[in-house]
Amino acid sequence: MSSNITIPKICIHCNNGFIAKTTVTKFCSHKCAQKAYKQNKRNEKVVKTQEQEYNKSVGVDYTAIQTKEFLSIKEACLLLGISRMTLYRHIKRRVIKTTVLGSRVIVQRKSINNLIY
Repeated sequence: MSSNITIPKICIHCNNGFIAKTTVTKFCSHKCAQKAYKQNKRNEKVVKTQEQEYNKSVGVDYTAIQTKEFLSIKEACLLLGISRMTLYRHIKRRVIKTTVLGSRVIVQRKSINNLIY
């Protein structure tokens, strides 16, 4: 069954106007669709490379931090997006509870979640 629908739209890639024959059409031509696909793939690679470089420079995998129950000071700082001194101030004021194991200070994930929520 063919449709007689004509919908004026603007191409997402080249911003030119065109007449679409379906409601889900996003691009004016197959060539624009290909170019947009390639641009999306390039952007995905750039983001992936930036994440890898960030993980190398920080030395901690951010996705692993999100699943851990107990965090080091460095990991807690990365998770909260604050400096070490700010975290230590919160610990001193007892806003964030910590545990000492030997010479290491460990932050419970639960206390961070209570702080945020």
